[in-house]
Amino acid sequence: MHSADEKAPGESMAPTNDLQNDASATESTEEPPLKRAKLDDSTVSNDQPKVDNYRRGQAPIKAEYRIETSNSAPISEENTDDAAEAAHHEARGDEQNRKKQKSGQNTNRRFGRSQDEKGLCSTRIYASEFSPAECRFGDKCNFEHDLRTYLKEHKQEDLKTMGGVCPNWEANGKCISGWKCRFVGSHMTERDTADGRKELVLIEDEERKQKSQPLVPFANEDGIANNVDISDKIALSRKRVQTPRSNAYSAWLDKTSKALEKNLHGKHQNENGEPILTKEEKEEGRARYTEPPFLPSEKRRLYFGPETPALAPLTTQGNMPFRRLCTDLGAQLTYSEMAMSMPLIQGTKGEWALMRAHQTEMLPPTVSPGGDIVQGYDNSKDVKFGAQIAANKPWQALKATEVLSKFTPNLRVIDLNCGCPIDLLFREGAGSALLDHQSKLEKILRGMNAVSQEIPISVKIRMGTRDNSPNALRLAERLVLGGYESHLLGVGPSGVAAITLHGRSRQQRYTKDADWGYIAECAALIKQLNAKKDSLIDTIKEPEERMLPNGGKTYFLGNGDCFSHVNYDDHIKNAGVDSVMVGRGALIKPWVFEEIQSGQYLDKSASERLTYVEKFAKYGLEAWGSDEFGISTTRRFMLEWLSFTRRYIPIGLLEYLPPKMNDRPPAYKGRNELETLLASENYKDWIKVTEMFLGPADKNFKFEPKHKSNAYEAEG
Repeated sequence: MHSADEKAPGESMAPTNDLQNDASATESTEEPPLKRAKLDDSTVSNDQPKVDNYRRGQAPIKAEYRIETSNSAPISEENTDDAAEAAHHEARGDEQNRKKQKSGQNTNRRFGRSQDEKGLCSTRIYASEFSPAECRFGDKCNFEHDLRTYLKEHKQEDLKTMGGVCPNWEANGKCISGWKCRFVGSHMTERDTADGRKELVLIEDEERKQKSQPLVPFANEDGIANNVDISDKIALSRKRVQTPRSNAYSAWLDKTSKALEKNLHGKHQNENGEPILTKEEKEEGRARYTEPPFLPSEKRRLYFGPETPALAPLTTQGNMPFRRLCTDLGAQLTYSEMAMSMPLIQGTKGEWALMRAHQTEMLPPTVSPGGDIVQGYDNSKDVKFGAQIAANKPWQALKATEVLSKFTPNLRVIDLNCGCPIDLLFREGAGSALLDHQSKLEKILRGMNAVSQEIPISVKIRMGTRDNSPNALRLAERLVLGGYESHLLGVGPSGVAAITLHGRSRQQRYTKDADWGYIAECAALIKQLNAKKDSLIDTIKEPEERMLPNGGKTYFLGNGDCFSHVNYDDHIKNAGVDSVMVGRGALIKPWVFEEIQSGQYLDKSASERLTYVEKFAKYGLEAWGSDEFGISTTRRFMLEWLSFTRRYIPIGLLEYLPPKMNDRPPAYKGRNELETLLASENYKDWIKVTEMFLGPADKNFKFEPKHKSNAYEAEG
């Protein structure tokens, strides 16, 4: 991958690597290298020029690429971006109105899974032909024991994509799928034995194994960090893991909450609904309440700056291969998909799998020496990857935080999701529902901060739950300084190290642009509170240093509609945020981080974009395996991602810049067949793209797009 700085404007560029595809997949899509355009500020206009046939909300495609149809309106998509918020946490079986049933979200999706006609016994998967382990089921085993029979009669034939070489073996010198690998021919051989027989054996490449040594000490030999042992998950599921800190702090929260309710009942209230007490009553109350059972541990110091763009937590789409791709392209901070607290506490395998991170995410972020770095920040001990959780009760959040700090101590932060708009979480009191219960939210965050050991706590919020009553400003002040109850108790602020604000309400979803004016107000307020924290905190005694995050500085990030370096730089400069979290923009074009780094638009050719798809395929097979299961899983997540990438409109096709994420294109064609294919809204074309790298989809494989507006034949 060449950086943008290495090329002069207008210089042509060859694709980053040759794709090893079947001839039928490449011959019709071959294209000449397209130049990567660098556009200076003079070509970028924030004023909307007059364009022929321009409609509001419609992308300004150049006339030579537009396809005239009887209906020239832009492609309609109904709330497609909620898929990036919480796809697999959505309610099942909700009553849908007729319009949504016809063209809205597919909530009851099923994915077919391909498999071998007869599976290979687990005792044979990694063993040489003549030295397998003994199967305890013997002749009653339902799986194949004869290796040659399995390879000849039951296993699907090897794939010829990617040059026929297993990506796991190529990267690490060994394959995690053994004989079940769909590229097994690239790492097997037949050797002569002492008794004159020929034995099938798997090959390992020692040179490749040496080169693939873990980059960080807490990653395993496959380069994966936060890989919790199965015995620990079983212990959690059987309630054998003790959480003494959470238990003690939850009991204190319950006790003080009841005492506060009793003592404040019937008092006159101010406009914020807070009881009005005299100074004497406040001091008397402080003496009456018990102190917390323990103080928070001192946290690792954090840094967020203009040079640390963050990839937002993205459910389903924010999987490890995609995060790894974004890290390659310049994302400095990444987050897990949102994990629910109760499944974590119960040791659920799928929820703990969300915590797994690639070793490149566990390296320190790139930081400028001249940045506004807090005293005590040690970049060498920092990592890129943090976890995000959701909870509706304090004890759940506390227990989840305690077990995370126990089993995955190298997380950068543990982030509480208070922005998810999905109905299921909202009805349960989690996600954005906490925005309307600010006292409860403050208790949760304070408790998380108390039990998280060295891991800092952060929170992601929205402007509010309703369009006409944003409350993020009031919430931000409460989180930075501490609310009314915390002042009465004398426990100081909540201890959050960073706040991220998505500039939309829950009610708004994605129907309008993010409100960066409101984000700017919040950024200015937090800067003011950080500067005056010592004089503003209304407590009898100054809070201890360990109760203040980052030595007293709370970082603030903005989120919403960042689609280019122009957006990013504008938000840093004019909104005053410390950094920007990028969500949908990265799904549509992951090289947005490369644009931010280089400070220029990058006109990626279709071939270059396809190399990112190939890289995702390789990363997926490394993460989930190169057997039938791994290929099906990789194909499914690739298709989920392609449902977003097809919305990218090459900047060379636009009449003017900057592009707007929420603009929808009229019918158009690309500069060549491949570019047109990548823009297709027909999910069958997306499957064709996956077949270039993962081979033909099995007859049993099914893919129902997240949104029916993207699927011409989703209903059959």
